Amino acid sequence: MNDQHIASAFDRDLEGIQAQIMKMGGMVETAISDASRALEMRDVELAEAVRKNDKAIDALEEEVSADVARVIAMRGPTASDLRTVLTVLKISGNLERLGDYAKNLAKRTSVLSEMPAVNGSGGSIRRMAKSVNLMLKDALDAYIQRDVDLAEDIRQRDAEIDQMYNALFREFLTHMMEDPRNITACMHLHFIAKNLERMGDHVTSIAEQVVYLVTGEMPDEDREKKDRTPFVTAPDEV
Repeated sequence: MNDQHIASAFDRDLEGIQAQIMKMGGMVETAISDASRALEMRDVELAEAVRKNDKAIDALEEEVSADVARVIAMRGPTASDLRTVLTVLKISGNLERLGDYAKNLAKRTSVLSEMPAVNGSGGSIRRMAKSVNLMLKDALDAYIQRDVDLAEDIRQRDAEIDQMYNALFREFLTHMMEDPRNITACMHLHFIAKNLERMGDHVTSIAEQVVYLVTGEMPDEDREKKDRTPFVTAPDEV
């Protein structure tokens, strides 16, 4: 098999894997949107659908991992091609974690639906989720277009997600102080907000992988983090 044929086969394999990544990204975007809408509308059935659909995201991530391993073993990619393949692997891992966080949001929604609603909380969470989802869409676009400027913009926008989280933290704290009956619900809402803040970190990681893919180097400067809350956070859920 000549070098040109090997390169052509690698390109076909990579196109297939990248199609899986975009499919996975679309599924994650839907999961985040549906989970936040379920919270705002107190829609238990929609929340349960998000939880069930996470299995499809996990399965696709496993498929991407298997395909990447096969490509490395069979095609013997060059250094630059190997960087592309490893970037795809890391992006799929971040997408899988984003799906897990959306599932966690749905889990909390089912619990919160049985409690009195906290005024305005559902809408605030959904606005934060919408911002995370827009970042994710842009991160996937940056990957497909190999757009470093867009990727850098996404890195900086993560500070906005941190600020939204901080504002929600203060909002929930106020509700708890005003009425102790809100404490349990606000604790769940805080964990949801924290999960969304962590989602922003994973989207930022995708953007950083785009920078690495195009330049061969990870971004030098640390992005500014705006999360300054002293509140205890929930452990990662699965």
